Amino acid sequence: MAHRLLGSTAIALTTLITLCAQTSTPWTPSRLPDGHPDLQGYWTNSTETPLERPKGLGAQEFYTDAELAALIKKDQDRVTLNKDEGRPTEPGTTADVHYDYTQYGLDRGQAKLSWNRRTSLIVGEQGTLPPMLPEARKRNAEIAAKNRGRGLDGPEDLSLSSRCIVVAQESVPLLSGGYNNNIQIVQGDGVVAIMSEMNHSVRIVPMDGRPHLPAEVRQFRGDSIGHWEGDTLVVDSTNFSARNPFQGSGDKLHVVERFTRADADTILYRFTVEDPETWDRPWTAETAWSKVDGPIFEYACHEGNYSLRNTLQGARVAEKEAAEKKAGK
Repeated sequence: MAHRLLGSTAIALTTLITLCAQTSTPWTPSRLPDGHPDLQGYWTNSTETPLERPKGLGAQEFYTDAELAALIKKDQDRVTLNKDEGRPTEPGTTADVHYDYTQYGLDRGQAKLSWNRRTSLIVGEQGTLPPMLPEARKRNAEIAAKNRGRGLDGPEDLSLSSRCIVVAQESVPLLSGGYNNNIQIVQGDGVVAIMSEMNHSVRIVPMDGRPHLPAEVRQFRGDSIGHWEGDTLVVDSTNFSARNPFQGSGDKLHVVERFTRADADTILYRFTVEDPETWDRPWTAETAWSKVDGPIFEYACHEGNYSLRNTLQGARVAEKEAAEKKAGK
């Protein structure tokens, strides 16, 4: 029953997304006292649609209804198999020693998914990121080489996500991850708050016309300011720190997000990314957020972060063993 409902909902939602992307079919949203659309509530941006189109699909921008139905069934069968027989893994791999998400209800397929007839979130015939500029490839290669030379002397050597400082799902733009893909929007007088379930972070978006922060102020998720264009909330983000790059971008990253209430249960989320030092042209992606029940419970990432301690402890054990081996013990 649940699977049949999910499938029919997915097809309807996909049709809606296609219409929203290709037409200007109006829908009248409820409004707050200030006259702007009410975007408040709990949403999920969880989706199986990849950011970039799989190579075998060429210029195919949308799946047919039959193709989408087959993808939905394949994912449902995967989740059912995992729950009944355990996750098939290759011995000795990271997946083999990691806990099975389905045991804890964390598998993406166990939550509400925003299925999409799009073959990629990136819109257009190509459906992939623009080629990276030569200077950007060189920059990222140098960063990768530097990181390969770092050990595990302390927590500073680990990634921002391992240290619970900032993780992908809470960055800008807002893309889904493996789990914890819920989002809450709250609108107030001259401000919009967007809370991500992952890492329990809140982005405060001023709507009072103020300028961006001074250029020398850099933040992991940038500096966001917003305004309304008709019934669409537009959020402009700059001042990103190169320490938290998006898709290999640098500190010239500029993201414009657009939130449009498509119907009672859907927000169309569309964003455009540009960085003149990384790509030779801007690129745009879109997906749909589906309404979910709240509340969102606290995700305290760093409390009990045993993986960080265990990783560093393991490095100390490996160093001791290597030293003993060298000493002939």
